[in-house]
Amino acid sequence: MSPSHPTLDGAGTRTRERPPYGAALLAGLAVFLLYTLTLARTTQYWDASEYIATGHILGIPHPPGNPLFVLLARTWDILLTPLGLSTAVRINLFSAAMGAGAHGLWFLVVHRVLRAFDEGRSFRLVGAAAAVAVSATAFTVWNQSNVNEKVYTVSLFTIALLTWLIFQWREHLGEGKDDNLLVLVVFILGLSVANHLMAFLATPALLVYVAVVHPRSLINWRLYVAGLIALGAGLSVHLFLPIRAGLGPIINEASPTCGSVGGALVSVLSWGQAGCAELSAALSRQQYDKPPLFPRLAPIHSQIANYLQYFDWQWARSLGATDVVFSSLRLPVTLLFTALGVIGGTEHLRRDRRSGLYFLVLLGTLSLGLVIYLNFRYGFSIAAPVNDPELHEVRERDYFFIVSFSLWGLWSGVGIATLWRWAGARTGRALLGAPVLALALVPLLLNFGWASRSRDYSARDWAYNLLQSVEPYGVLFTNGDNDTFPLWYLQEVEGIRRDVTVIVTSYLNTDWYVRQLKALTEPCAAPEAWADDPTLITCQRSYQPAEGGPRYVGSSDPLYAQAVAATPTDAGEGTLLPLDRPLVLPQRAITSVPDTTLTRVANTIIPIREDTRYRVGPIDAVLPGGQYLQPWHQFAISIIAESMGERPIYFASSGSGAPSALGLDRFLMRQGLAYKLLPAVPSPDSMPPGVIQLDESPLTPVIGYWLDVERTRRLVEHVFVHRGGIPDAWDAWPDRPSIGIPNYYSWTYYSLAQAAAQRRDAEAMERYRERAEAWGDLGS
Repeated sequence: MSPSHPTLDGAGTRTRERPPYGAALLAGLAVFLLYTLTLARTTQYWDASEYIATGHILGIPHPPGNPLFVLLARTWDILLTPLGLSTAVRINLFSAAMGAGAHGLWFLVVHRVLRAFDEGRSFRLVGAAAAVAVSATAFTVWNQSNVNEKVYTVSLFTIALLTWLIFQWREHLGEGKDDNLLVLVVFILGLSVANHLMAFLATPALLVYVAVVHPRSLINWRLYVAGLIALGAGLSVHLFLPIRAGLGPIINEASPTCGSVGGALVSVLSWGQAGCAELSAALSRQQYDKPPLFPRLAPIHSQIANYLQYFDWQWARSLGATDVVFSSLRLPVTLLFTALGVIGGTEHLRRDRRSGLYFLVLLGTLSLGLVIYLNFRYGFSIAAPVNDPELHEVRERDYFFIVSFSLWGLWSGVGIATLWRWAGARTGRALLGAPVLALALVPLLLNFGWASRSRDYSARDWAYNLLQSVEPYGVLFTNGDNDTFPLWYLQEVEGIRRDVTVIVTSYLNTDWYVRQLKALTEPCAAPEAWADDPTLITCQRSYQPAEGGPRYVGSSDPLYAQAVAATPTDAGEGTLLPLDRPLVLPQRAITSVPDTTLTRVANTIIPIREDTRYRVGPIDAVLPGGQYLQPWHQFAISIIAESMGERPIYFASSGSGAPSALGLDRFLMRQGLAYKLLPAVPSPDSMPPGVIQLDESPLTPVIGYWLDVERTRRLVEHVFVHRGGIPDAWDAWPDRPSIGIPNYYSWTYYSLAQAAAQRRDAEAMERYRERAEAWGDLGS
C-alpha cells in the first residue's frame, strides 16, 4: 500500500490525512516575518523603481508589460493603504508576501513528499520546516523577496501553487472530476504568462508528472478542449495593456495600444505573431532583440560556469562577498549544500519516483534549460578572454534562476531530514540526531548580512539628489536604468520634482517615446490641469517644491536677494537656490516635430564618416566622425534646439556618454550631480560669479569642465540626503553593477576640493577631499 494514496480504516472506510495547513501557515508567516525585518524601506536600483511606480499608478513597465503583476501590485497597494505605510514599503511587502506564500505551499509539498520516507508526523513536520528554512534563505530567493525588484517572486509563488495543485490532483485520482484540477492548472499557467513566462516553464514537469501518474488523462480530448478555453481565459488578462495604454499613463512603455478588441485578442492569442502591431511588438519584446539559441553569445561552458557562480552565492553569500581571498571560505559551505541536495534528491527519487521525477524535470528546466534558452553574454563578474564590457551582461542575472535555487534548497532540507532520520535510526533516539537540523540555519546566518536591505536608502536618495540638482522645468537626459527608474519612482510615487522632464536616451530611438514626451511637456489648457489625474499624461507639470525641502528662487522673486546672500549657517532646511532668470512655466513643448516625421526619423540611421559641424541653438558643436547618427541623436538635437532658452538642459552624471556622442562636452557645467548645458562657448569672462573652470590636478579624476561652485556647495551641504550611514558605515557597495553611483558622488566632492584648492582654502579642500575619498573607497 503506497503511503501517498488514501488508506482504509478498520471499518473499510476510505480515509485521508488532512494536510497540515496550520503548520504551513505558521511556516509562511515565519518567512514573511524574516523578509519584513530585512525589507527595503524604500526603492532600490535596477527595475525596482519601475515596478513600484507602475504598480502604484497602473502604468505599463517594459515589454512584455507584465499586466498581472501590475494589477496584483496595485490591488495590494490599495489594501495596505490604511496601514499608513509608504507606497514603496507596501509594494515591497507584496514581494515578501509572494515569497512567503510560496514557502507556505512548499511546506505542504515537502510534507507530502516525506510521507514516502516515514509516516511519522513529527518527522514530516520538522523535515518540511528544514526544507523551507533552507529554500527561503537561499540568497537570491531572500534578496528578491526583500524588495519588489522584479516579478520573479510572483513566478516562484505560482510554481509552488502549481506543484501543490498537481500533487492534489494525484491525491484525488479516481474520485471523479479529478481532471478539473488539471484545467485549473492550465488556467493558472495562462494567467501566469501575464506576470512572466517563467512560471510557464513548469509545463514540461507538469506533463511528465501527468504522464507517469495517470497517462490516460493525456488522451482525454475533452480535457484539451477545456484546457484551451482555460488557457485563453488566463491569457486574456493581457487585454489590460491596450486598454490602459490607450488612456496614456505617465509610464507607458512601448505604448501597446490597439484599434480594436479583435486585433488585441489576435495579438494575445498568437503571442505577438499577428494582430495589432504595437501590442504584438510589446508581447514579443521586439525592442530587446532576443538572441537565438545559436550562435552562443558566450561559450556554453562559460554560461554554465556563470550559473554555478550564482549557485555558489546561495548558501553563504556574506563569506568573501567583498574579498576574493575570503571567498574561498564559501566553497566548503557550497559543497555541503550540494551534497545535502544530492542526498535529498536521490532519496526523493528512490522513495517516490513520480514526484521525484517532477522535481528533477522542473529543476533541470529552470537551471540548465534556462542557461541554454537565455543565451547570455559572459556574466557581469565572470572572467572572459577579453576585458570588454560589451561582451558581458550589464548586471548579475541570478534572479532568472530563483526557482532552481529554491528547489535545491528544498532538496537540501530533505537531505537534512534524511540525515536526521538516519542518525535517529542508528542511535535509537531521534533527539540524539537533532543537532544535524541546525544545518538548515546555515544560509540564514551566512546570508543575512548581504541579503538584508533594511538600511539601504541609496537608490531613493540618489534620485532625490539628482533631481534637486536640476533647475525647475529642466530637461534631464539620462543613460539607463539606474539614473532613470529611481527618478520615475520619486516623481510618480512620492510626487517630487515632477516638473523635470526625464529623457532616457535609449528610448529616444522609438517614436512612441518622443510622442509621449511631447504630450507631457505641452502647456496646460487650464492651470494645473495635470493634477486632475497625475497618473496620466496631460500637460506640463508645474514646479512644486516640497515642504521643508530646497526651493529654487527666480530673479523676480522677492526672496531672490535673500537666496543670493544665504550663508552656510542660515541655509539648512528649506535651502534657497537662486536662479539667474525668472521662474516661469514653459510656453511650448520640448519638440514640435510632426508625428509623421517622428516615425520617419525613428527608422533612420545616418553614417557620420567625418567630424561634422552643426548648430543647436546658439551653440556651434561638432559631431564626432566614425559613428552612426541614430534616431536618439537626431531627437536629442531637436529637443535641445527647441528647448534651449526656455528650459535648462541637463545630462545626468552617469549619462556623460550622451554629450560626448553629440559633441557637447565643452559646453557642460556641473551643478551638483548633473551637468548643465551652457548656451554658448564658455569663457572665464562670460561666466557668472561662482562659476570656475577646474584646472588639471591629481585631486580629481574628472578635469576640464566648468563648475558652479556655489550651487554645488549648497546642494552638497544642505540639500543632498544620505541615510543609512552611507558612506561611512558601509564596508562595501552591495550591488557591484551599480558601482558608478558612489563614484559620481566622489567626483562631485573632488570637484569642490579642486575649486577650494584653486582659491587656496586649505580647510575646505581637505574636508571635501575626505568626503570624496570616502565615497571613492565605497566605489572601488
